Amino acid sequence: MIYKYNKNLVATARALRKNMTKEEKHLWYDFLKRLPFTVNRQKNIGDFIVDFFIAEKRVVIEIDGSQHFEPTNRKADKQRDAELFKLGIMVLRYSNYEINKNFEAVCNDILNRLNLKASDLVFKD
Repeated sequence: MIYKYNKNLVATARALRKNMTKEEKHLWYDFLKRLPFTVNRQKNIGDFIVDFFIAEKRVVIEIDGSQHFEPTNRKADKQRDAELFKLGIMVLRYSNYEINKNFEAVCNDILNRLNLKASDLVFKD
């Protein structure tokens, strides 16, 4: 399925892809690239830019820094998740802390949510 997107956000998404956070890089290079699905980084969907998007599974993966735990941002994230849900997209959220301190558990949770096993991961040379 092709989702409409705000063309004004294309340059911002491109810049975010070039400047991923340490936690986004870790998840991308050490796990998400090995999934047997196409995973898009900093993908425009509607008026949003999501961290990672697996179109085939209709799943967004968000990595939240400390700013996401402030009340205003928490409310905005909830509204954003609801808008994506209306499009049939499930949002998985993980904090920077979880990525840094519990990486294996995050990866296992993603595998479980995608109905995959570790043996389904693709290892490339």
